[in-house]
Amino acid sequence: MKRGRIMSQEAITNKLKVAIIGCGRVSEKHIRAVTGLSDRLSLLALVDTNPDAPAHLLSACKKKIKKYKDVCASIKTYIDYKEMLNDLHPDIVAITVPSGLHFQIAKDCLEANANILLEKPMTMSNKSSRELYELAESKGLRIAMGHIYRYFPIVSLLHEDMVNGVFGKAGHGSVIVRWGHENEYYQQAAWRGTWKSDGGALMNQTVHALDLMCYLMNSEAVSVNGMIARRFRDMEAEDTAMGVYTFANGALCQVEGTTATFPKEHEASFFINTENAAIRISLYKGKPSYSIRTSKGKNLAFKYLRRYIKQNGLSYLISVAKNPHYGIYTDLYRAITTSTSPVADGRSGYLAVDMVLGFYRAVLKKAEIELPLPGEFKIEEMAKLEL
Repeated sequence: MKRGRIMSQEAITNKLKVAIIGCGRVSEKHIRAVTGLSDRLSLLALVDTNPDAPAHLLSACKKKIKKYKDVCASIKTYIDYKEMLNDLHPDIVAITVPSGLHFQIAKDCLEANANILLEKPMTMSNKSSRELYELAESKGLRIAMGHIYRYFPIVSLLHEDMVNGVFGKAGHGSVIVRWGHENEYYQQAAWRGTWKSDGGALMNQTVHALDLMCYLMNSEAVSVNGMIARRFRDMEAEDTAMGVYTFANGALCQVEGTTATFPKEHEASFFINTENAAIRISLYKGKPSYSIRTSKGKNLAFKYLRRYIKQNGLSYLISVAKNPHYGIYTDLYRAITTSTSPVADGRSGYLAVDMVLGFYRAVLKKAEIELPLPGEFKIEEMAKLEL
């Protein structure tokens, strides 16, 4: 990565200016994270094509923001994000709009010399995702992806030890994402569950789980085969997907992603079998659990937890456990002010998109597909498939 705009000591001392484009459900997590880092970040603007959306969003955050009145008084609201970019020249722009709108907005922000925090998925095609990554690299800007699982407590330490060979070789792994939504969820917004603007359970709910497996395996997927179905939800795309990835290090990974389960039973679980340990991470009904067992049956989870607290502090662990976006913003601030890369960077964004699109192409071709994909593949090509 080019160093780009080197932050002066004055700029580092001053707060970085943040703007949020899109005032939907996930943007509340962004506001809580930014205002929680008020010593480093300053929330200057909210942008939404619905002029009433910023006020509704701030009202929803009222009980969770310290100095609520002061925060509201300092925020400008816009309908046109380009006008905001020209007026404020933000250091960071968080993009929380529907997935099908990511590419153009992200490109405009990068061309305006803003670093971006982009919710998953990066874009809806492998070509456009790569274009954003390369644009940011050429300008020395940072892209932080909303791959929240990378920021869960102790995950960074597990990655570090995998890289350093502590666990030995990875044999195989599995990902289960059962993130149920009722039909009402898809009916609330016309773009949800469509091939053009959203995708199904794989692209929307499972993409950052796939990213986590790449991170923990310390490897990239080289092939995929899978199947999808629409079983219970009234949507255009799939509500259920199952498949297998092969990684460059030889490991296999089984994946299950679905939104057809009960909404009150949200579950995301990960398993990696290595030469020296069996690693399990799960999130069930919002409660995380960890197990790192050696061949002798010893659970190292508490050892990793103590190590994490010693490295980051208890207050940081609590903040990230409550809201992983706190970790993303903390990391992005570090990356910008030290001219380094975020933990979940633009490269991880386009590789995750390529993994999902490769899965979809495998479904279309009814065959195993090699990764990375050759040429461009857009998710809307899936519209030709009858589910």
